Order: sequence, then C-alpha cells, then structure tokens
Amino acid sequence: MEKITQFLLLIIIMLSCNSTESKIIISPNPVNNMSENNSKRTFLALGDSYTIGESVDEKDRWSIQLISLMKNEFNITKHEIIARTGWTTAELIDVVEAKKLNEQYDMVSLLIGVNNQYRGQSLDTYRVEFRQLLNISTKLSKNDPKKVIVLSVPDWGKTPFAQGKERDNIATEIDAFNLVAKEECTKMNIIFIDITEITRKNIDSSMFASDGLHYSGEMHRLWANQALQISKNILK
Repeated sequence: MEKITQFLLLIIIMLSCNSTESKIIISPNPVNNMSENNSKRTFLALGDSYTIGESVDEKDRWSIQLISLMKNEFNITKHEIIARTGWTTAELIDVVEAKKLNEQYDMVSLLIGVNNQYRGQSLDTYRVEFRQLLNISTKLSKNDPKKVIVLSVPDWGKTPFAQGKERDNIATEIDAFNLVAKEECTKMNIIFIDITEITRKNIDSSMFASDGLHYSGEMHRLWANQALQISKNILK
C-alpha cells in the first residue's frame, strides 16, 4: 500500500500538467532597488518544477536567489519565469511558441529534461527538442548564444522519495540526458553548468523540500552560487 501511495504521489508531482500546483510564473516587476544610474538588465528562466521551485517559497527559487546575489552589481528590472511542474521539452516548446514572445533578454536560462527521463522518452527525441529550445533561448537573448546558460538535470534518484527505487539506473539515465544537453550546448557555444553533482553530494535532509522529491531553498542556493560568476560575466 505504501508503494502505491508513493507512486501516485510521484505521478501527481512530476507528471500532472493539469495539477493546481503546477504554475506558469511571469514576474515582470523589478526585483531590487538599485540606483537608476546602474545599467538595467532582464532575465528569463525556462524550465520545469526545478525552475519554479516546486514546494519552496518564491524567494527561494534558484533564479531569485541568483538575482539577490548580484543585486549590488546589476539592476535586474525584469525577471520572468516560464515553467511548470511535469513539463517535458515538448511541453515547454509548445507554451513558449504559443506565447509568441517578442521580448529580448540580457540572459536566458534553461533547465529541462527530468520529466523526459522519468517518462522513458528517447534520447533522440530529447536531443531534437532540446536543440529547438536552445534555438528559442538564443533568439530570445538577442540572438547571442553567449547570453544563454543551461543547467544540468538534477539526480532525483538521490532524493528521499527514491528510496527503494533503482537509483543506479536513474543516475545512469540522468547522465545520458545531461550528456546530450552538454553536446548540443557545445555545438552552439552555449554555457553548460553542472548542478547534478551538487545534488549527488548534498543529500542531508536540509536539501529537500517537504515532499521528499523536490529541493529546498538551501539546494537552490547552491545552484545559484554555481551559476553566479558565469551570470555576472554575461550581464557585464
């Protein structure tokens, strides 16, 4: 009975695109109060539950924490998040294309793929769709691939929720998806940031949200720190 309950919870959290807990977040308001003399910057974050910070407060999302870490150097006047729990690459593509975004951003981040892996989708499909997302991200970042950052897929097999599951197999599959993402980034001269190892090395209880599947603000902080210097270089 316990295994059935856990399975149903995983389906709800990771796969249900119609869940009331799933969200598309657009936050266009200024996020700091720096002097108007500072150059203004804009930032778009694309992804899934890891990007919206499922089960954590808004302030604890990795992209919000990243902005906070840079607040003394950059005036991020607009930060948008387009993400939803359970999204695959195809679903993210559909929404971004439907929105017909005309904005141009000083930096665009992309973190997507865990649901492709969980649903057993092929690496070939992921490669094609991930490449399309890289092209979309580049277009939205003033057609400059150097303004795009990609974060690797975390290893959810290290979460408490994965207890009793084939964790080695999950890790192998996550690595395969991340290798595809890294290869496609290399082809387009887009920066690939590894946060997967962070999720494998930091597995004490403080790193996980209350659902045991997603990550706490503390883990999001580690991701933000991992992306910090690269983001500063992009925004200069």
